[in-house]
Amino acid sequence: LFPESITTEQQSLVLVKRLLAVSVSCITYMRGLFPESSYGTRYLDDLCLKILREDKSCLGSLQIVKWIQGCFDALEKQYVSDFFTFITKFTELYQFKFKYKKKVPQMDISSSHGEFVTGLCSKDVKQASRLLLRTLYLLMQDLGPLPNDITLTMKLLYFNDVTPKDYQPPGFKEDANPGDLLFGGDPVNLKVGSVSTDFHLMKVRLTTDKKRMRKADSNLIQKNGPTEISHQGLDCEEEEESTKINLLNLAFSQEEVIGPEKKRKVSEPEKLPLNGRK
Repeated sequence: LFPESITTEQQSLVLVKRLLAVSVSCITYMRGLFPESSYGTRYLDDLCLKILREDKSCLGSLQIVKWIQGCFDALEKQYVSDFFTFITKFTELYQFKFKYKKKVPQMDISSSHGEFVTGLCSKDVKQASRLLLRTLYLLMQDLGPLPNDITLTMKLLYFNDVTPKDYQPPGFKEDANPGDLLFGGDPVNLKVGSVSTDFHLMKVRLTTDKKRMRKADSNLIQKNGPTEISHQGLDCEEEEESTKINLLNLAFSQEEVIGPEKKRKVSEPEKLPLNGRK
């Protein structure tokens, strides 16, 4: 499923692309968006993973695959900084944050025992990937059911200093309304986890309404390392690119996510109405 060795930039890119595809597949499968025929089965050790495939009988799953491939193009060019997936007017928001590294990094893995730092090791990368996916599956099981009438869309955010002004990845168009993204209800932010190599860093987080987390305060979520809960909307980054939270309307803007010096534009595909998987 993932490269056995992560020693080159190309191997690292393959890992990040596959980890993104598997994560999005996990989200759509666990939220019941597409029929069983739209998924293949792969294994990561003892973890059974359902992965989206091009199912010609399901136009929705075909579209999602095309969007993921569009994100792959932006990842290969090192343009994309954030990849957002929204369900039903921000009922659920999934953020994938990317960084491209020029120097040998240190592992950045959040856990219930604090953060630990180690040099690059393929075994560590595999463990972090497995932990991220397992945590994502556990969180999906704790979410309440989606309404029958839902809409899914995705947005890409780019780094201003390297992205051409006219660039749009396949399947995406420039966002005509790149304003604040308003989140309804009482948002709860969950840090799913992060995976770091010598060349890339990928972080995943989930934001949803507090009422939809059936076990928001349970030991299950607290004990699964890279999950931290904040009742103030999106949490603040501990990095140099700080995230500023507007507590009055629980909204976050593009500049607040990346920082004004790196933010330029947003791309989005057409919104996709979904009927749900029976």
